[in-house]
Amino acid sequence: MEYVLAITGASGIAYGVDILKNLPPKKDLIISNGALEVAKYELRGKTSEKMLKGYADEAYEEDDFASPLASGSHKFDAFIIAPASMNTIGKIANGLSDNLVTRVASIALKERRKMVIVFREMPLSTIHLRNLLTLSEAGAYILPASPGFYHGPSGMDDLFNFVTSRVLDIIGVQNKLIKRWGD
Repeated sequence: MEYVLAITGASGIAYGVDILKNLPPKKDLIISNGALEVAKYELRGKTSEKMLKGYADEAYEEDDFASPLASGSHKFDAFIIAPASMNTIGKIANGLSDNLVTRVASIALKERRKMVIVFREMPLSTIHLRNLLTLSEAGAYILPASPGFYHGPSGMDDLFNFVTSRVLDIIGVQNKLIKRWGD
């Protein structure tokens, strides 16, 4: 199995980091320029670009159209965007492929591969909702970064793990990151 994770410039970079850490081997990472800027504020130096790339088997910049990921002939099993900026969501929903993130999303949709979009935005405008609906109708899984609380979280890591667990469930990766309902 091969997984591709894109971290874009939305708030919630830690969700992408947690997902990346918990994906099984054979994982590729795309980091947008916006993500690098947001990470400076949100992670406060805790995670560097080099460290992020170290969690992945391969890492690519958003303008790397020479990447094997830019071709539909390259096989991957699931594409995750976490966090997904509304800018990225809007581009994908409208068929734009102007960087590696949006190109891989286009490939995932046209090849009918699993695609999970984890957004962290609030409130949502009608345009945001329409774009998310368009992507859902095209086959993407839409997963807001909204952790549950029934598992008794004791800190931020537990909240991140809740969202990560749901992403892993969708793409078929077994995990025990959270206490399941009824357990």
